[in-house]
Amino acid sequence: MISRDEAYGMVKERIPQQNLVYHCVATEIIMEALAQRMGLSADDVQRWALAGLLHDLDYAQTADDPASHGKVSAELLEGVLDDETIHAILAHARHAERETTMDHALWCADPTTGFIVAAALVRPEKDLSGVAVKSLKKRWKEGAFAKGANREQMAGHEQLGLEREEFLAISLEAMQKRAGEIGF
Repeated sequence: MISRDEAYGMVKERIPQQNLVYHCVATEIIMEALAQRMGLSADDVQRWALAGLLHDLDYAQTADDPASHGKVSAELLEGVLDDETIHAILAHARHAERETTMDHALWCADPTTGFIVAAALVRPEKDLSGVAVKSLKKRWKEGAFAKGANREQMAGHEQLGLEREEFLAISLEAMQKRAGEIGF
């Protein structure tokens, strides 16, 4: 399996927009935290984290052809990642059914990063440290807030057996602990 450093190198090489690199790292962070919460083995935690880090690897390349997003990543990662991890990347882009716990985790983690970042950016200090789960729960109900963060997709946390508050707490706390890696 590819190392985290090699995977991050691929992200940096293929994704020119720094904010999208931050999004990929934030998704990695949430996926790792969810895998740990699920009590998975160290190898599985690493696979989940890599799925998060590499899920948008083809984003710049497929900008003019969004329908191929995910498919190009799967081709690039063939032989680099295991089939289950590639399947999760395909499923996040709606090119495969969500079947595994990893599929569901990536599905809901992906938009959650943007939702949490938006909650930080509307604060006067524009910092993750001041964001609280309580405010995220409130913002969840505001349809005009962070419109790009699909609430129905985020609600995939239910497929993980997690209540909304716990899912948001896991995601927020993980991002707060590694805020420097995602531009905060």
